[in-house]
Amino acid sequence: MKHKILIIEDDITIQQQLKNLLTGNGYAAEGVTDFTAVMEQVKAYEPHLILLDIKLPGDDGFAICSQIRAFSDMPVIFVTSSNTDMDELNSIMLGGDAFITKPYNTAILLAKISALLRRAYASDGQEVLTCHDVCLHLEGSFVEHDGQRAELTKNEVKILYYLFSHAGTICSRNDMIDFLWDSRLYVDDNALSVNITRIREKLSGIGVTDFIKTKHRQGYLLS
Repeated sequence: MKHKILIIEDDITIQQQLKNLLTGNGYAAEGVTDFTAVMEQVKAYEPHLILLDIKLPGDDGFAICSQIRAFSDMPVIFVTSSNTDMDELNSIMLGGDAFITKPYNTAILLAKISALLRRAYASDGQEVLTCHDVCLHLEGSFVEHDGQRAELTKNEVKILYYLFSHAGTICSRNDMIDFLWDSRLYVDDNALSVNITRIREKLSGIGVTDFIKTKHRQGYLLS
């Protein structure tokens, strides 16, 4: 399942950049085109999460957030150049879930989106992480791409979970090993290399290549 994200941003360049970022990381994304009928577009698209600017034509982001909260608890992330403490406080008081200022760090934005979607929709019994059209099904212990799937071991699920949760950032080998030890899985440096190799082979089997990049003396990166 692809999560749908609606971008409420009147700067066309920024809106397109966000759409490219989101679709490139496995989400479905659309932008509001008519700022005189924002709620109609929200209800028609039925997004799982909204990215919302504050300064907009017509109703501002605070008013729109209040209108959304009248009928939905979907996550709302303010992505805005309005960066005063009062702006952030207002966003929280009106029901916003996160506040990110422009220019935004793409890795932090994606991490916020992933965390909020997991928190909001984990109860539907289908915890799925996505990155570049690759879907990691945690409950089912398999990875899926373009209708094909590969089964994963417990170690492989945990390794991919860590990589998906830090997509766009380099994950050091030591941090990954510490995470796996904390999860009561026995993985040393050699075992991690073996598991990464097996995961790459399984991904290749479903048409996914060059997904996990090795950064020399740094770690691994999903990009």
